[in-house]
Amino acid sequence: MDKDDKIYVAGHRGLVGSAIVLNLEQKGYRNLLVRTHAELDLTRQEAVEAFFADEKPDHVFLAAAKAGGIYANNTYPAEFIRDNLMIQTNIIHEAYRNNVRRLLYLGSSCIYPKFAPQPIKEEYLLNGSLEPTNRPYALAKIAGIEMCWSYNRQYGTQYLAVMPANLYGPGDSYDLNNSHVIPALIRKVHEAKVDGATTVTVWGSGTPRREFLYSDDLADACVFLMSLRDDEYAKLLGRSGTPVESGAPGFAPLLNIGAGVDVAIGELAEMIKQVAGYTGEIVFDTSKPDGTPRKLMDSSRINAMGWKRRIMLREGLCRVYSNFIGHCNYKKPVFELEDANSGVTNEHT
Repeated sequence: MDKDDKIYVAGHRGLVGSAIVLNLEQKGYRNLLVRTHAELDLTRQEAVEAFFADEKPDHVFLAAAKAGGIYANNTYPAEFIRDNLMIQTNIIHEAYRNNVRRLLYLGSSCIYPKFAPQPIKEEYLLNGSLEPTNRPYALAKIAGIEMCWSYNRQYGTQYLAVMPANLYGPGDSYDLNNSHVIPALIRKVHEAKVDGATTVTVWGSGTPRREFLYSDDLADACVFLMSLRDDEYAKLLGRSGTPVESGAPGFAPLLNIGAGVDVAIGELAEMIKQVAGYTGEIVFDTSKPDGTPRKLMDSSRINAMGWKRRIMLREGLCRVYSNFIGHCNYKKPVFELEDANSGVTNEHT
């Protein structure tokens, strides 16, 4: 990407998209395209078609998505598969029709099989059954990867999919029913501290392990990849190598982006408790689902290219807790489930 290229960030008000916009601005990219949901509904094909025809972006960061935690995935499976399929299909196809040079598609680590070997390599995609609690979302995201790969193979496009670890960062959704584990725990622990409650209840057994990546680190990785030289970038596009399965030429254009370490949910809850200064007890509701037992990704490919995460988990938790208490009216956060340019939460589990 050149500094004067026109760059569209879909989902610019979400957790990931806002971090990408900030990173681009800090690096001197000023010709940025953004639209709110009121200005552009990404689920409407004709609206997306008109936007691309009018603006003709050079590059696209596709960070708009409907996402959430276990409760949200179980409660709204139809919306999760429908909205994500519509958003990504509209953007990817119009990027092709309007000669977008590079597109970066934000996926999710939940695309991998529930019992994939650890750490999870990119080639494990479609080698086992998915976690049932988020299967509609995962299938939509897998369809987006396949769409990027298919357009690359048929039309010679340059679309790359990246799979982030569980994300957290400033401006996250703290809705207790629809948020992911870190913002949900931060809100629960903070409100317990304010109310003087002696316990905080956490869903599940506390034993599943998760890998967490700060949103600013993910944004930095995304801009790093989109700024690669043409020869380096072309190696990531899935046009050569051993077939993933019979009849499919080459590896998918897929790259993991993670922290390289994971933590048990019980350990995470204790860390948040310490950061918030809460002295009560963490208790676990084992009647609630745990989800996938472990999700640690192998990020050796991007690490070998020269990128590594910078923000450690405890530092990141301190940052987001400070951000949280600065944006809530002591008890109830003023920002609830809203966002991403698509009118839904923009996160990646």
